[in-house]
Amino acid sequence: MNLNNHSFEDATMKKEIINRTEASKPLLWRGLGRLYPVKTPKWLPVLYPKRVWHMDRGTRTIYLTFDDGPHPKATPFVLDLLKKYDARATFFCIGKNAELYPEIYARIIREGHTVGNHTQQHLNGWKTDTETYLENITEAEKSIKSGLFRPPYGRLKSAQARKLSRFRIIMWDVLSGDFDQTVNAETCLRNVLRHTNNGSIVVFHDSEKAWQNMSNTLPLVLEHFMKEGFSFAAIPA
Repeated sequence: MNLNNHSFEDATMKKEIINRTEASKPLLWRGLGRLYPVKTPKWLPVLYPKRVWHMDRGTRTIYLTFDDGPHPKATPFVLDLLKKYDARATFFCIGKNAELYPEIYARIIREGHTVGNHTQQHLNGWKTDTETYLENITEAEKSIKSGLFRPPYGRLKSAQARKLSRFRIIMWDVLSGDFDQTVNAETCLRNVLRHTNNGSIVVFHDSEKAWQNMSNTLPLVLEHFMKEGFSFAAIPA
């Protein structure tokens, strides 16, 4: 199904998506040469309890997050859409992109969203020695003023984490999969509708690679959960 120009005002389309969601409940998708969990396994927060995996489960609030920006096309699109729904979100920015697009970065903050550090150059912590990784985060701090940090790919060595006590390390419990070019927007929508609930931290990307999936999925996610009585908030920085 092509989600372009659709709205959940289209009752037939909504029913089909919800039915498919309930009938098909994938936990894993193969992308980037590996399996990744759409819904964070319960054992991960137990193994890493100092990292933030979700917010308060007692309120009907969802925490949308956007990784890898700012991006000259994707980020303004997201900001315009969030403004339309009076929603707030958190943007985990790459330092070099914040330097390239300072006006967009400033707009994120001006419009009431929060930002987080996503390293200067999107480093994979598992593949980077601790000293280099920490230096890269410090470099990103020159342009990203925040007490929030999210490791690219979710990959962070324990030795690195111990050196980041000045940050709240924000993970997630729902991964949209928008970055995965082997799946379509309908799959991303199903991932989010199926697994998001009170206090969920949901990952999207404001990047070139994720543009097609994100731009088709995000409007329907906002519309659906707003109608279900949820609000969208930024993670306090």
